Amino acid sequence: MKKIRWGIIGCGAVTEVKSGPGFQKAKNSSLVAVMRRNGKLAQDYAQRHNVPRWYDDSKKLIDDPEINAVYIATPPSSHKDLTLEVADAGKPVYVEKPMANSYNECQEMIKYCSEKNIPLFAAYYRRALPRFIKIKSLVDNGNIGSVRFVNVAFHQKPYPNDLKGKNHWRINPEIAVGGYFFDLASHMLDIIQYLVGKIVFATGIASNQMELYEADDMVSGIFKSGSGIHGTGVWNFNSYGNLDRTEIVGDRGIITFSTFGESPIVVEGLKGIQKIKIKNPSHIQQPLIQTIVNELLGTGKCPSSGKSAAQTNWVMEKILGIEE
Repeated sequence: MKKIRWGIIGCGAVTEVKSGPGFQKAKNSSLVAVMRRNGKLAQDYAQRHNVPRWYDDSKKLIDDPEINAVYIATPPSSHKDLTLEVADAGKPVYVEKPMANSYNECQEMIKYCSEKNIPLFAAYYRRALPRFIKIKSLVDNGNIGSVRFVNVAFHQKPYPNDLKGKNHWRINPEIAVGGYFFDLASHMLDIIQYLVGKIVFATGIASNQMELYEADDMVSGIFKSGSGIHGTGVWNFNSYGNLDRTEIVGDRGIITFSTFGESPIVVEGLKGIQKIKIKNPSHIQQPLIQTIVNELLGTGKCPSSGKSAAQTNWVMEKILGIEE
């Protein structure tokens, strides 16, 4: 391949700014076609984003001979089946997060793609953002000494539609098993593993305190990395206010940052306090998309694989107490 020609299955909200334009702006990459079950919406997206073709049938997009890689941007419940279909067509797969609705589904996807020699990537795009690459360099270079523990605090007010009792896929356990925890904490737990290493032990408790919807809205967890770093986390989706804070604590300092915002990275240590401001790109998935394109063309390596994404599913299931 000299150029990656993408097709998108599920051109919903996440593809409008976060990902879709990234396929068009990445080097040696183009967006050939999009698909949505509602043909009018697919056509509208294609026209607004100058995409040559649109479909209302995923199979037709997958079989399009001009497409040589597929981005699956549907809700988690369809990720496994669509991944297997794309792999059957012999095309690389880039799947949204969480990778699937269960760790077992992730393993099926990995095994199937491996058997067919199909590359599999997942949309944990923070691994390629300058903000988190900087944090990783601070950790790896010993700016806070040896890392001892990680502390995560994520508090969020209920969304207005939640208060109105409007059900949508993110809080429907049949479509997204873990509700907002799977949707948002997945990013946080994945980036922690990128920064301090694979999590090999996790447990926790979850409950539905406010009962606005069927999924749990309160999750507490503890975890440990393979190198012995401890971690704690509280994710509350019925709080009085919003808080997004992760602390990486070492024996000579501490790094504090937000996962979803652009507040300064704060480094405290023997040399005082340093604040580092790094903005995210306009199309936040573009840097990761570029790494995927580079890997497929043999000029680089993507930091977010099916295997790394599956481990995040494993951690979330252990914290939620899901037994398969």
